[in-house]
Amino acid sequence: MTPQPPPVAWSWSRVLLGLAYVAPAAVVALTLDPARGLVVAVGVLPAAALPLRGPRRRRALVVLVGAVAGVSLLLGSLVGGTPPLAVLTILALCVAVATATAVPERRLAPLALGLGVPLVGAGLSLDGPAVGAQAAALLVAGSVYAWLVSLAWPVTPAPPRSHRPPPSPGTAALYGLQVGFAGATAAALGFAAGIDHPGWAPTAALLVSRPRWDALRNRGVGRAVAVLAGALLACAVAATAPPPVVLAAVAVVAIGGAAATAGSRWYVLPFFSTLLVLSLLLVHDDAPSAHWFVERVGETLVGVGLAISAAWLVPRVAARIAARSAARSGARQQQSHD
Repeated sequence: MTPQPPPVAWSWSRVLLGLAYVAPAAVVALTLDPARGLVVAVGVLPAAALPLRGPRRRRALVVLVGAVAGVSLLLGSLVGGTPPLAVLTILALCVAVATATAVPERRLAPLALGLGVPLVGAGLSLDGPAVGAQAAALLVAGSVYAWLVSLAWPVTPAPPRSHRPPPSPGTAALYGLQVGFAGATAAALGFAAGIDHPGWAPTAALLVSRPRWDALRNRGVGRAVAVLAGALLACAVAATAPPPVVLAAVAVVAIGGAAATAGSRWYVLPFFSTLLVLSLLLVHDDAPSAHWFVERVGETLVGVGLAISAAWLVPRVAARIAARSAARSGARQQQSHD
């Protein structure tokens, strides 16, 4: 039996790795512009959240993760200007990518479902394709830099891999409908409400959704608590009118903490991502901190609630439709025999 990771993993070696990742961002924040420094830190966030295990050749996965993240944000920014298209894109991608996870040869499907599609949702909040292209380039550049830095770190043994059989096509498609319903509904509500970041709620819904109820519950609670804590800390820092050195410290804490806790059983990453993203908004925008706090936390709760609702509703509706279809088929067969 594979041992469970600790609730909150901590590695001092990975703290140093995170410091190496965030060094350019800290320099930019201190010498050029704090907001730009926080933006540069966002570029290495996916790499910081990825554990380094196994041989060095596997560390190129960092670049793949950054590329998937960047392309997904760009796609979201392309459709975000047309709300009906954006909602349909989220739904179609969820069904298509989830169905692809039933095919073992499509090895990128789980990564696309777990990271790519949620970041398409996040891209709905970006101000157009130009900003999406900049975000994509930043993530790719950050992942390449992080990969090169990671090659200097010692090799650690990889944990035993659990070989789970792929789901059946029917099960995968049903899960795609479940996730798609949650994400598309969250996006539709965000666009209808006219909020500043209509992508935050679908991102939360897509990130916490899981086929198993216990995993969904744990991720939902974990994300809600982590986002709340990260938003509180970001607003507290912003209330002090922080100088550049404090904002550089925020970037260091966010990336260093994300790297040190990679592999935790609890869902702690949203604390660091919220701290980073909300600090960037609070520095870059004139809106009061309460506005961004309510929007970030509120949209997270909406997304988690929709993910839970979809997990309860969609399988029951599908089962009822299947039962009615079976009953009609049985009735037809009986009539043909008569």
